[in-house]
Amino acid sequence: MFSKSKINEPGPKSGDSAKKPAAADAGKTAGANPDFKSNTAPKTKPPASVLSADLLITGNIKTTGDINVEGQVEGDVRAHLLTVGEGATVKGEVVADDVVVNGRVVGRVRGLKVRLTSTARVEGDIIHKTIAIESGAHFEGSVQRQDDPLATGAATKMPTAAAAEKS
Repeated sequence: MFSKSKINEPGPKSGDSAKKPAAADAGKTAGANPDFKSNTAPKTKPPASVLSADLLITGNIKTTGDINVEGQVEGDVRAHLLTVGEGATVKGEVVADDVVVNGRVVGRVRGLKVRLTSTARVEGDIIHKTIAIESGAHFEGSVQRQDDPLATGAATKMPTAAAAEKS
């Protein structure tokens, strides 16, 4: 708890002066300095997980990484970047920061950035922050813009309804 003041103590011995400050400084640099860079290599972003065309998944998929679906998924998909390939089908809710649909999605799509290419077929509602729909895309459902489309539906609809009542 209490420590003795070192103001009146004699300085370090001549043999210790070169060793102790260097060791003490090294520990302080690594532990106390948040900008300290170690000699380890920086972590690289892992490649996207690819669900091949001959793959059928029944169940939900959740990752913080990227997914490229080329096969069929019967369940909800949650990812950072989701790409639905031209021959792929997802039957369930899709939630991702970035969603690119080249194939078919049957279910709700929620994403910060949603893009439907000319070969896309979406049957369900889209909740987005930004959206791009190319000419030739097939879409049946409603489109709703929200500042935070990744939040749960009940939490995001309450402030909107309250704001509408105040107007």
